[in-house]
Amino acid sequence: MRGHFRYSVWDPFLIISQILTIQAIFYVSLGALIFITDIISGYSQSLDQIFLHKAVSVKDLHGRCLAGSFILNSLCGSVALWYFVQRTKLCLDFTATAHLIHLILCWWYSASFPSTFSWWLLNIICVTIMCVCGEFLCMRTEMKAIPLSLGAKADL
Repeated sequence: MRGHFRYSVWDPFLIISQILTIQAIFYVSLGALIFITDIISGYSQSLDQIFLHKAVSVKDLHGRCLAGSFILNSLCGSVALWYFVQRTKLCLDFTATAHLIHLILCWWYSASFPSTFSWWLLNIICVTIMCVCGEFLCMRTEMKAIPLSLGAKADL
C-alpha cells in the first residue's frame, strides 16, 4: 500500500459495472418520478418526457413538474454515487458520464441535437446538484474516524 489510504487498482470491470449501475438508477428513479408526476397531473406517459429535449419547458405546468422530477432525480443520483461509488474524487466523473450518456441517448432518440435553453440549463443544474450532493455524502463517509482499538480492552 506504501503511503496510500486506499489500495487502488485499475479494475475496468468494476468501473463499467458502476457506470451501468449509476445509469440504471438514473433512469429507473427518473421514470418513477415522472410516473408519479404524470399520475398527479393526469398527463399520459411517454418516453418523450425522458428523452425529448423539447418536453422540458418552463412555460407550462407539466414542463415545470418534469423539470422538478429531473432535479429530484439528481438527489437520487447523489445517493447512488454515495452507495456505489463511495469516493469523493470520482463523483464528478460518474456524474458527467451519466449525463453524457443521457445527452447521447436524447440526441439519438429525437434525431436532433438538444437545442433548447431550458434543457441545457436543467441539465447543468442537475449535474451540479448530483455532483455536489454526492461529494458531500461521500466526504462525510470518508471523514469518519477510523477505529484504532478493535475490541481489545485497554489495561490502565
